[in-house]
Amino acid sequence: MAAFLYRLGRLAFRRRWYVVVAWLAVLGAAGLASSTVGELSDDTTALPAIARVVFVAPAGETVTDHRAAVDALVADVSRGAQVATAVGPFQAHAVSRDGSTAYATVTYTATPSDLTDETKNRLRDAVARVRGLTVEVGGPVLAGKPRVGGVSEVVGVVLAALVLLVTFGSVVAAGLPLLTAVLGVGVSTCAIIALGGVFGLSSAVTTLATMLGLAVGIDYALFVVSRYREERAAGHAPEEAAGRAVGTAGSAVVFAGLTVIVALGGLTVLGIPTAAQMGVTAAGAIVVAVLVALTLVPAILGLCPNAVLARGRGEPATKDRAGARWARFVLRRPVLVLLASVAALVVLAVPATRLQLGMPGDESKSTATTERRAYDALAKGFGPGFNGPLVVMVGVRGARDPQAAVRDLRAKIADTPGVVFVSPAQVGRDTALFTAIPATAPTDERTMDLVERIRDEQPGIRIAGLTAVNIDLAEKVRHALVPYFALVLGLAFLLLLVVFRSLLVPLKAVFGFLLSVLAALGLVVAVFQWGWGADAIGLLQTGPIISLMPIVLVGMIFGLAMDYEVFLVSRMREAHTRGEPARAAVVTGFRHSARVVVAAALIMIAVFCGFVGADLAMIKMIGFGLATAVLLDAFVVRMTIVPAVLAILGERAWALPRWLDRLLPRVDVEGGALRADTMEPEHLGRSRV
Repeated sequence: MAAFLYRLGRLAFRRRWYVVVAWLAVLGAAGLASSTVGELSDDTTALPAIARVVFVAPAGETVTDHRAAVDALVADVSRGAQVATAVGPFQAHAVSRDGSTAYATVTYTATPSDLTDETKNRLRDAVARVRGLTVEVGGPVLAGKPRVGGVSEVVGVVLAALVLLVTFGSVVAAGLPLLTAVLGVGVSTCAIIALGGVFGLSSAVTTLATMLGLAVGIDYALFVVSRYREERAAGHAPEEAAGRAVGTAGSAVVFAGLTVIVALGGLTVLGIPTAAQMGVTAAGAIVVAVLVALTLVPAILGLCPNAVLARGRGEPATKDRAGARWARFVLRRPVLVLLASVAALVVLAVPATRLQLGMPGDESKSTATTERRAYDALAKGFGPGFNGPLVVMVGVRGARDPQAAVRDLRAKIADTPGVVFVSPAQVGRDTALFTAIPATAPTDERTMDLVERIRDEQPGIRIAGLTAVNIDLAEKVRHALVPYFALVLGLAFLLLLVVFRSLLVPLKAVFGFLLSVLAALGLVVAVFQWGWGADAIGLLQTGPIISLMPIVLVGMIFGLAMDYEVFLVSRMREAHTRGEPARAAVVTGFRHSARVVVAAALIMIAVFCGFVGADLAMIKMIGFGLATAVLLDAFVVRMTIVPAVLAILGERAWALPRWLDRLLPRVDVEGGALRADTMEPEHLGRSRV
């Protein structure tokens, strides 16, 4: 592995202009392909748009007192070119018992993203002409486009640039990882957009891929550039230093990227299409980031071999830095440090035991939006469960008296505690259909209990509707979490077993990940579900955690956690394989890698925090979850628990049974083939891969 990447790094350095032009050509081709598709939709459904126009009468009056104005609005909207039907409240008996609230339903022939400005403006103008009533519009028709990019993301990238500048002390060295990461993200994003029109991908999928691609793209380039500076400081010529940097740091990049891809690829086995799309597209962005780090980074180093060095000199590799001092501190009292770190993570993970999954709707939006005000008006006028009706379907084929059977079923469901209203049934030849209104809101845990109770008591029925679908999705994710954990952890354990040729080091890495991911989920629950510190991140409304969020977060966190494990511990193993005792190898690993790992973690935190300012709840949650997870995993698990455990284990940490040692394939991640001062091509040809 190291020998092959060494040759690749030197080749990219020598043929730098060919490599740069090739990547620019790939970017241009991807951009051209994406331009033929246009912007991806924010919709996750292809169903026609539905608007619910809500009318609220002033105190002491009823909507019926303003019937002429209501009917005029319905008649005006119904004449729109994309309108299928417009049903007024008096026609559909959609007036609250006290007469204070009513609603009209407008169904369109197109999806929300395909509605024209003329159609939307016609609805806005009709609403604006109503006098004497408060009129709000619920649903996606007039909903503003969610903000994904913006100032917060720019601030995140600027902070990442500052971290790079402080780390390297060179503007060119700081700019190189940013430049290559942006190019890689451009390639992956354009490719996703180009494929999005074919596979029906949403803009949220692109955002997640951009988020991960930017973070790991900067970090992977950071490790290669940092190692290049070390090799230059050791006296190697620029081309040789580039080859060695790609052969050593590049090997860690490959295996770190592979663990991320494994974790994200595991999302495809869940049977949830949206999760599979997120996993595949994000994994594609990681593949591009790895290829950029292995080829484009050494090529650009060839264009400016000395400019990336601080003050024209290399970076000393033996200087005792703060990382080495921290490692010695941990080694002096490893048991105390280990217990304190584990206890802190366990405390942070406690809220995760109260994790509630769901799919927030208009109730999670700002009260400044008409959708949220319409939701609140309907909940006040018709009850909190009105916004989440349950559609009950029952087969009547073969029934002796279908009407009587359906009537008995309606009566049983109406008597179920938690149901406040059951609509008249529509009985067809094979199926009967009616609606049950819960007493509680769609995201209330009691609504989930109600659905389960009805299904248990009436096994022959099916419950549909958006509320039931969201409940079923949450239940599916809940049952998939443990198998997904097992799959990802098992595959990653095998990968790390091959990399480190040790049983205890991969085992420690897996348990460390469990601690960090549970602690991160605990913080997500505390903020987004309980509202702790919600104002600090601009969270408008607390509620259940989006169903897909935990499982997507787990996949992403695991891959990123393994990045730091591979980069940090591979330097320890490199020192140990060169003859250093186990405890001394820990210090050496920190001396070489701690500062770079800290910088990489800070860069990721800055990038992910930038996405916390997004309007999309999924992006906001994942940005926050990733930022906190990286903070905990990098600084508590990898920088604290890892050296403490290795200190306690000593030489046993690197033990491997002989029979297993013979079975495992051998890969050279630490750069054992590159130990000689000069590497000739014929020597490399005999290196073990």
